[in-house]
Amino acid sequence: MKSSETKSRAEHSGPGAGPHVEVKAALTGFISEFSAFQSEIKSKLKEQESRLAMLDRKSTSMNRPPLSSASETETPHKKAFAAYLRTGDDDGLRGLGVEEKALSTAVSADGGYLVDPKTASEIVGVLRDASSIRSIANVVTVEATAFDVLVDHSDIGAGWATEDGDTEETSTPQVDRISIPLHELSALPRASQRLLDDSAFDVEGWLAQRIADKFSRAEASAFVSGDGQDKPKGFLTYPKVDNDLWDWGSIGYVPTGAAGDFNGAEPADAIVDLVYSLGARYRAHASFVMNSKTAGAVRKMKDADGRFLWSDGLSAGEPARLMGYPVLIAEDMPDISDNSFAIAYGDFGAGYTVAERPDLRILRDPFSAKPHVLFYATKRIGGDVSDFAAIKLLKFAAS
Repeated sequence: MKSSETKSRAEHSGPGAGPHVEVKAALTGFISEFSAFQSEIKSKLKEQESRLAMLDRKSTSMNRPPLSSASETETPHKKAFAAYLRTGDDDGLRGLGVEEKALSTAVSADGGYLVDPKTASEIVGVLRDASSIRSIANVVTVEATAFDVLVDHSDIGAGWATEDGDTEETSTPQVDRISIPLHELSALPRASQRLLDDSAFDVEGWLAQRIADKFSRAEASAFVSGDGQDKPKGFLTYPKVDNDLWDWGSIGYVPTGAAGDFNGAEPADAIVDLVYSLGARYRAHASFVMNSKTAGAVRKMKDADGRFLWSDGLSAGEPARLMGYPVLIAEDMPDISDNSFAIAYGDFGAGYTVAERPDLRILRDPFSAKPHVLFYATKRIGGDVSDFAAIKLLKFAAS
């Protein structure tokens, strides 16, 4: 300010320059410098306000109460994921090294990332607890697009030999390859942005519950009756033949002796026949599978001595038993009707294989259904019969 004032005085201090000229020059210089200073301050304030607004949006989730009471080691990951679900802010996920997927599965600009470990474990837990063939089947985790099962289902030839006789060639066992392709199971729940912004809302719990419910229902149905087209193939979709004529590639059945019902004279005989239609090596790990309506009819049955065939579990969480074998209540099994196959029995750990990828992917879409936010979740899973000798069916028919 002094240099400008001195310069102004020097320029106007020649002969004839009065005091008022010096004052005017000084004021002019002061106003000019003050205006420049004021402009510079306003520019810096605007820049600072812009930065604060951006930081405020990103730090909103940090000022809210924690979503759960997990340990501090998980807190940064959970907060970053919660921020991503609520606002689409992916800076926290990037900083934690969360893997970014390829264009075909998750676009970076759209916020597609692997779900965090806490949420994923909750989903898997609900799936395993659901009343599904999954709980008694052979479940394998694969990284490929398919899972191959090699099955030796034929016998090797043998015969008695004499000391000096020629030994004849015997038959050689055959190995079949069953390929189980993985299909994509998807869910598309949504929530309003206002609900996501609510500090009392448990984002992770809501997301896990919605996705797990849809996934468990969809896969449970496919394991029983899926046609194998873009979904697992259910065991009830294979050819069914009388167990006396059974051959590999089909499922053997035992008739009840009455159309659409049990035999009126000896209704329990069909259950006994079904149990002993299965090979002894499978019975040790066998289970019954039926829906609630069928279970209601079966649990009334008694043997020849008047004892109920059905017994409830002795402790909480233990399955009911029929003739000593556990019963899985799967609502996707058909009801008792004419020619229906309402009861299955077998060693499903050997007879049915579920193959799945271990990762669950979520794509956040805040644009397609405004003011709602869509969460597109996908999981790769497949299922198929892996041993046709391990599963038998009860047919509600005369023959």
